[in-house]
Amino acid sequence: MSTEYCLVLCTCPDADSAGALAEALVEARLAACVNLLPGLVSVYTWEGKTERASEHLLLIKTEAALYPALETFIQSRHPYDVPEIVALPVARGSAPYLHWISACLHPQP
Repeated sequence: MSTEYCLVLCTCPDADSAGALAEALVEARLAACVNLLPGLVSVYTWEGKTERASEHLLLIKTEAALYPALETFIQSRHPYDVPEIVALPVARGSAPYLHWISACLHPQP
């Protein structure tokens, strides 16, 4: 059985919350790597109004089987009432990189 991977997108309101969440995900071994992309502007509807906000985007690399735990982890630590947590399947990837993801998430003693 081959391992399935996913890329999870999550926005945060500022650099501090994005950095703290990224580090916590890696330390908890729910993510092998998290890229932080500052300077994102989001336009969305919230409570009946169109809003515009500066945000930081997290690109979270993980195994699909870990997604439920990752989602729960983010929801318990995220400052938003309804955080963006969207998982995209990884259709293909470099075999060494995908192996590295799994090795980070499941280190051998």
